[in-house]
Amino acid sequence: MTPPPNDDIQLLRAQVAAAAARLIAADGADYATAKRKAARQVLGEQHNGSASVLPDNSQIEEEVRLYHALFNADTQPARLFRLRTAALQVMEALEQYNPFLTGAVLNGTAGPHDDIHLQLFADSAKEVEIFLLNKNVNIDISETPHFKGPRYEPVETVSFLWHKEGVHAALYELDDMRGALKARSDGRPIRADIAGVRALLLSDSHDI
Repeated sequence: MTPPPNDDIQLLRAQVAAAAARLIAADGADYATAKRKAARQVLGEQHNGSASVLPDNSQIEEEVRLYHALFNADTQPARLFRLRTAALQVMEALEQYNPFLTGAVLNGTAGPHDDIHLQLFADSAKEVEIFLLNKNVNIDISETPHFKGPRYEPVETVSFLWHKEGVHAALYELDDMRGALKARSDGRPIRADIAGVRALLLSDSHDI
């Protein structure tokens, strides 16, 4: 019996998610790039830009977790612990700028190719940049899309090395902090403050 079209879509979506997860975990691709490449690998000429067969980021994230559990179980927990430790250290150094951890280091999918992603909330981006330069930290400046969506201007982002780990800190205004600790639809936090990262590390220490 031929499965209904919706079953076909679910199967293709799962295949794209698994292929994207491999690109993220093994090659360090970002989610958008991995999704595009995976769609071409799985769907070929069938793709035609249709969004209906593309998995969302949460489905891909779950596949990344599964990939690490299957192929990196002996190394990924220690790597995650190192990244979270470094994240806590840099957050403590930047405590006056209300740091929050986001991304793969927060959600637990970080692997060998991942950097630390922070969001800082300050009176001005320049204030943070001057603080880092006065600490003899070499910074690169770029832009990151605003977490509130495309209707908002991108925010300045400083990138630097901290104990040999890459850090990317997006610099937001203080008003953007409202609702900063809300959870995602699946219950996982979108971002974590210093206390939250300390709690994660305490939990991690029992797993490695």
